[in-house]
Amino acid sequence: MVKKLLVIAGLLGAAVYVAKKVKDANDERALWHEATTSPDLR
Repeated sequence: MVKKLLVIAGLLGAAVYVAKKVKDANDERALWHEATTSPDLR
């Protein structure tokens, strides 16, 4: 039973880590896009 809980906790931790990395990458890409595009002055 304890082994199962440790495996589940490990998988959950890995999923949270991957989700955070993906979110950080998306935020970085959005920031670069905003910084490198010309402003719309209409």
